[in-house]
Amino acid sequence: MAESAAPLARTHHIGMTVESVDAAAAFWGAFLGQSPRFRGLLDRPYLGRHVGYPGVAMDVAFFELPGGVWLELLDYKVAGKAALPEATANPGNVHVCLATDDIDSAWKKAVSLGARPIVPEGPIDVTHGPNTGARAAYLRIHDGITLELFQPPIRPSAEAMR
Repeated sequence: MAESAAPLARTHHIGMTVESVDAAAAFWGAFLGQSPRFRGLLDRPYLGRHVGYPGVAMDVAFFELPGGVWLELLDYKVAGKAALPEATANPGNVHVCLATDDIDSAWKKAVSLGARPIVPEGPIDVTHGPNTGARAAYLRIHDGITLELFQPPIRPSAEAMR
């Protein structure tokens, strides 16, 4: 017997812990063509309790991604932080995937802003599986975070198939 799903409504946000909110916000602001919707210091007592660092302060910037999901850039003001290995094969590594109708332009924009592509020649064609016909690219951005760009396959419309 299958268990029922949790009562979820939608994805609210994606949080990225960064070394410098200024540097990360510079990339995202230029890439998304917008300023952060909020930029500042968060330091209320509930926050430390919530994230497990009592008394923490965080330098933050919030951007609205396409589709209404929020991107939170977070710099925890605590001692003893260490960067994680950037390799996507490492357990615990997470990437952010943004869909586009023009992957070549999005890829060029990201690279012009300092993103390091995994495939230097550009996006690759997906040749097998449920996304056959799509195009995709992995790029390393600030703090070793992976940004995936994804252009869905072009599917013929019902009208075109008549």
